[in-house]
Order: sequence, then C-alpha cells, then structure tokens
Amino acid sequence: MKIPEDWALLPPGDAGLTRRVKKDGPHWVVKELHRKRMISKGVWAPAERIDFFRTELEVEREDPAYEKKLEAGRKRREKQEVAYAEDFVGAVKAFLAFHERHRDLGERLAGLISAHATPVGSGTVARTKRIPIERRAEAATIAWLRHQTTSYDHMNIPRIKGERREVRRMLAEESRKRLSGYRKGVEMGPGCPIWRAISD
Repeated sequence: MKIPEDWALLPPGDAGLTRRVKKDGPHWVVKELHRKRMISKGVWAPAERIDFFRTELEVEREDPAYEKKLEAGRKRREKQEVAYAEDFVGAVKAFLAFHERHRDLGERLAGLISAHATPVGSGTVARTKRIPIERRAEAATIAWLRHQTTSYDHMNIPRIKGERREVRRMLAEESRKRLSGYRKGVEMGPGCPIWRAISD
C-alpha cells in the first residue's frame, strides 16, 4: 500500500494522542505478529492532524486540572484491579474446591495463582474478557500447575504440529488427578508436586 505523502507515522506510546488521531478520521494501524501476539507499531495518519492533536494535548496537560483527572483515573483503576483480583481468587478457590482438610493449602494456592495471573500486562488468560471468569480461573490454575509442578519448562518438545498441545493436555490431566485428591480429602504430603510448590 502506498502511504499518502502528507501522512506521518505516529509511534506507539501516547495512548491519549493515538486515541484522538484514530477517532478523528482516516488512519492506518500498523501491527506486527510477535510470538502469536499482535504488537502495535504505530498509526499512519495525516501529519497535520497528528501535529494539531499533539499541540492540543500539550496545552491540556499543562493545566493542573489534567493531573487531578489523571490521578482520579489511576485511583479508580487501582480499585477496579483490587476488586478483580479478589473476584479472581474467589473463582480459583471455587474451581479448586479443596476438601476442608486442605482448606489452608487451597487458599494459599489460590493466592499464588492470582498473584501471578492478574497483574495488568501479565499476558495471562486471567486478563482476557473473552471467556467467563470461571473458565479464566480454571485455565490459569492449570497453566500455573503446568509450570510449577511439572518439568514442562525444561522439556525438549519436537517441533511437530500438535505435539506441544498434546504434551500440555497430558500434563493437564496429571494436574487434574492430583487436584482430585485434594478435593476428596486424601492425605497428601511432600511427595506431591502441588504440596511442594505451595510449601516452598
């Protein structure tokens, strides 16, 4: 595609400026596939429009009221994140459904999984909104167990289509069997990878 001569590339990094430029009129979004994720490389748009909104934003940002607005937004997002983390811990606990005998271990495990999965920018399944929180909690639990209680991270998996998916499926089944013991109240101990991961 030929880029119009009066257009310029607005690099990523200023969400407010990018949002205004995109909302105002024609533009091209540049993305690049990196490790199965689409990474933004910027936005092509009329240079005059980019300059106009950049100047407009600079004036706004010099106003003390703008900083107050930003601070209020940060506090609101922090509260939302705390609330989501609490909801996610609850969803993980519900999925684990440990027997009363293992209640403390279940609470510690839920906390570890949530601490890993919920931070903004973690890139985990817990951050997606495409599936219900119950499924996010299940997927995050199985993923955490795969990395913390199996040798998955050190496996030399052949580059054959579907091979990695099959390995992950098998490891997930192992994790589910171990979880079943905790749900039934079976005596567990240092011999169980889950017990060791929680106790370390």
